[in-house]
Amino acid sequence: MARDEEEWQPARILVEEPEFGPTQRQNVTVLRELAEPEESGFGWGYNGGGTSVAAAAILADALDLGDPDKCGIGYLASPEDEVLAQLREDFCDDVLSQLSDQWRLRRGVVLRWSLAWYLQQGNDELPAALRELPPLQSQI
Repeated sequence: MARDEEEWQPARILVEEPEFGPTQRQNVTVLRELAEPEESGFGWGYNGGGTSVAAAAILADALDLGDPDKCGIGYLASPEDEVLAQLREDFCDDVLSQLSDQWRLRRGVVLRWSLAWYLQQGNDELPAALRELPPLQSQI
């Protein structure tokens, strides 16, 4: 069945602060909406240009890097930072390509995934947001 053009809604990524409780999907406060670049829209659930754009926006926000294009993680950034570009593409493969229409990612999940990625790469030049992460506590 074809979608009516009127039904189509642009993809949106909201940064929220949930209330603590039995479900953190209720009573959320929207802190900001990530800006979708004019040249390309957000995407997920596949691996392509839209997914790379979404990954750049999410990672730049979570890692406190500022504007995705200015810091070099943006899909169309010039110049592109090689390490951040590979981080972005691996985040697409590992995380965003697996998502369906509606989803939530906690900032802590993005940060922990990013930290693990840097460590797997043998790269100890971490963004400040990763250097400031408290250590995981074992529940053994």
